[in-house]
Amino acid sequence: MPGGKRHALGQHFLRDAGMARAIVDLVAPTPADLAVEIGPGQGALTGELARRAGRVLALEVDRVLIERLRVAFPAIEVLAADARAWDWTSLARPAGGRALVVGNLPYSVGTTILGALVRAPRAIDAMALMLQREVAERVAAAPGSKTYGSLSVHVQLHWRVELALRVPPGAFRPPPKVESAVLRLRPLPAPRVDLEDEQRFEAVVRAAFAQRRKTLANALAAGLGLSVGATREAATSAGVDPGRRAETLNIQEFAEVARRL
Repeated sequence: MPGGKRHALGQHFLRDAGMARAIVDLVAPTPADLAVEIGPGQGALTGELARRAGRVLALEVDRVLIERLRVAFPAIEVLAADARAWDWTSLARPAGGRALVVGNLPYSVGTTILGALVRAPRAIDAMALMLQREVAERVAAAPGSKTYGSLSVHVQLHWRVELALRVPPGAFRPPPKVESAVLRLRPLPAPRVDLEDEQRFEAVVRAAFAQRRKTLANALAAGLGLSVGATREAATSAGVDPGRRAETLNIQEFAEVARRL
């Protein structure tokens, strides 16, 4: 892709070496580990990963940056690849080591990349991902908060999420107009709830949050094309008040409602 594509994706290059070390510290790579970096850009995180991990694989879309990275870091593998389409479930951890993912994700596609990554909890051992602060807060949000939504539920179903670092605009070149934050994600040994149909669960959660001001029963009826009577009955039989709003339900409650729809 041309260099202009990088700008179109909303990428801002990290230039603060201390922040780069702090981000890599979140996954603490060792010589036994494989570290995959998403969007290495000008190499602020790449150099730190190359010093500490046994193998570094960098995914980059900008052809000019790819060539510069290959010259600057000859010991690592730089691939022309889009993290949105990468098959993360096929990532193979080294014998005796871990598979780690680190990245400063472009604002405009960060949520899409995150969505691809979180579908691979059995292949990835830990992640440190920089996102727009608003998005990071949504991912880490707990039930009952204004930022809690379908993204929170989707990610937290399989992952332990921690809002680990806040990153000021001055840490980047060019400085963005918004603040960034770094999430540390570690896979759970098993999903927080057992689901017979995860796709149906996700559809129910999306519908519930699509119209946040509506009651659960009304939002589900509108989003799933069902009668309000049917959604009221499903919620009630799940032990959930159909008059509640989506942001008050935890993952277990969503699962119980989804099983009945």
